[in-house]
Amino acid sequence: MNENTILIWGAGAIGGTLGAYFARAGEDVLLVDIVEPHVEAMKREGLFIEGPVETFRQPVKAVLPSEVTGQFKRIILAVKAHHTRDAVRALKPHLAEDGTVLSAQNGLNEIIIAEEIGAERTIGCFVNFGADWLEPGRVLFGNRAAVAVGGLDGQASDSVRDYHRLLSIFEPKAVLTDNIWGYLWGKLGYGSLLFATALTNASMSENLASERHFPVYQRLGREVMAVAKTRNVKLLGFNGFDPDAFMPGADEAAARRSVANMAEFNRHTAKTHSGIWRDLAVRKRKTEVDAQIAIIGAVGQEAGIPTPAINKLVALIHDIEDGRREQSWSTLDEMLNL
Repeated sequence: MNENTILIWGAGAIGGTLGAYFARAGEDVLLVDIVEPHVEAMKREGLFIEGPVETFRQPVKAVLPSEVTGQFKRIILAVKAHHTRDAVRALKPHLAEDGTVLSAQNGLNEIIIAEEIGAERTIGCFVNFGADWLEPGRVLFGNRAAVAVGGLDGQASDSVRDYHRLLSIFEPKAVLTDNIWGYLWGKLGYGSLLFATALTNASMSENLASERHFPVYQRLGREVMAVAKTRNVKLLGFNGFDPDAFMPGADEAAARRSVANMAEFNRHTAKTHSGIWRDLAVRKRKTEVDAQIAIIGAVGQEAGIPTPAINKLVALIHDIEDGRREQSWSTLDEMLNL
């Protein structure tokens, strides 16, 4: 591999979509994935990206983690949040001394990556586009949405600028930000609402449009914002989510507007259900609830901020994961009992 090769560790919904776009633009990309049939399909037929945004088949280089050799200056990590630490430890031998890792994930995974390789080698990234891994060699790209990249310290290093150039190939409106933590904490607010929509089998937009459950969404948003405030983060909004609408003392009408805007945004995507719903209903596997949502409760506890709605949501998702409950409106109704 030459030193210009981009290593993408995790070639599912996010990593696969980014990798296909980069490769199509002429970048030298190597995709790594643990799912052997997926790697074999990519080697044989390339990666098929489909959906309303664009449909194309892209020849790609793909390997299993055990087949990776050499070192790379640019590594994009795109595994599920709860696999972050194990993945960083696996890729570490392949990170060049002057190399960096960008987290194209959901959650606050930059913290874990920085613990493993150092904050100065960790690049923050926020992705909100809709995509699903459908089957080996096939990914649905459901809709465009906000993408941002930035240094953890707010500085735009050469590495940060280069990742911004790359991400702009995929999303021309990608933002180079000096406040990546504002996006990441904002996404946790947005994400807490999406986790709640996974408690039922209805679409994201149907859930968010449910008048009866508005108090659930407002309560979740408020708890996340209250915890985020203790971190002195200036929160940023995107794609309908307005963090200010969920701040302590905010007007209820503002929260209603934000939830309605989120419902509207999610009405226009081929990805009708969240990745969390898909993990539970289709792939029958553990979700990212502990890495993405339980962490909010843990940070809240440290800061003395109670998060009963967050804690209840985590418990309900665990109930579904472990087969104690089904995904249904009655499961979401449990959140109304707070």
